[in-house]
Amino acid sequence: MNMQAMLKQAQSLQKNMMNDKEKIDKMEFEGSSSLVKVVVTGDKHIKSVSIDKSDFSSDDLDMLEDMFLVATNNALSKVDEETEKVFGKYGKVPGLF
Repeated sequence: MNMQAMLKQAQSLQKNMMNDKEKIDKMEFEGSSSLVKVVVTGDKHIKSVSIDKSDFSSDDLDMLEDMFLVATNNALSKVDEETEKVFGKYGKVPGLF
């Protein structure tokens, strides 16, 4: 394979990877715990937080904060899983994402 063909192949691979990354960035991922639901985008921005207030009292604030943390981390883990699933076909590329 000549250098020109290798460069063209690398450019095509880069374009495909960036297209896949843009798709993931636009996706939404939901994480939840018993009273909290968090929605984040693929670029790891929190889009919404919903708290089920029906069983909530001010005494439960510490527990609610912990559940918020669990739900947020759960949603962000789903972003990482999807990114790994989509970009796994490209192999490990250090420093890409």
